[in-house]
Amino acid sequence: MKANIHSLESFGTVDGPGIRFVIFLQGCPLRCVYCHNPDTWDKKGEGKYQLSPEELLAEVMKYKNFIAKGGVTVTGGEPIMQAAFVKEFFMLCKENGIHTALDTSGAIFNQTVKEVLDIVDLVLLDIKSIDQMQYRELTGVKIDNTLKCLNYLEEKNIRAWIRHVVMPGWTDNDILLNRLADFLKPYKCIEKVELLPYHKMGVNKYEQMGMDYRPGDLPALSEERLLNAKDIFKKAGLKV
Repeated sequence: MKANIHSLESFGTVDGPGIRFVIFLQGCPLRCVYCHNPDTWDKKGEGKYQLSPEELLAEVMKYKNFIAKGGVTVTGGEPIMQAAFVKEFFMLCKENGIHTALDTSGAIFNQTVKEVLDIVDLVLLDIKSIDQMQYRELTGVKIDNTLKCLNYLEEKNIRAWIRHVVMPGWTDNDILLNRLADFLKPYKCIEKVELLPYHKMGVNKYEQMGMDYRPGDLPALSEERLLNAKDIFKKAGLKV
């Protein structure tokens, strides 16, 4: 079994706790309006690496001393499109005492995905919007599997961080932010919520790939509006 890997990052600091080795898998069923990695969408597109779980672990072990207080994060694209590989790789990580994190939208939910969730140390679950219609507009898919994933994390008491992009004109909306905060509040598995400000760092990729960037000239989220969003979640008793 070999994974189709878009890229590797040996010194990640924003994808889970501590310094992490980050694996970006190729392929994603979502088409998020603000995605800054459209080059990861095509599942059949050949990534930079084609590695087995054992070969990938060998790469990770080169940096074990650097990530000792962090670990490994598998992201994408959407990593659970290659769930069987992720499961085998995480099992090897656990055998070697390496902390594991999965960054996922929860867009796929089946038995193999459950088996991945059962062994991972931390799930970074991306919730694009709490409104079903807006979720579909933002991503091109339904929210259903994401919510099934969250409920499974709660049922199995699996540690979770929620990630939510705050985007002007879309999710930067006090009504929607309050709805999301109220929705998340009862979940005991959620350790914190990461509110991510919309930015335009991926625009160049769209130009290089000859693709239209749907947000156009939409400005990046202001610091004031980010603080406003954080206040809403703090008032709901959630850590941000």
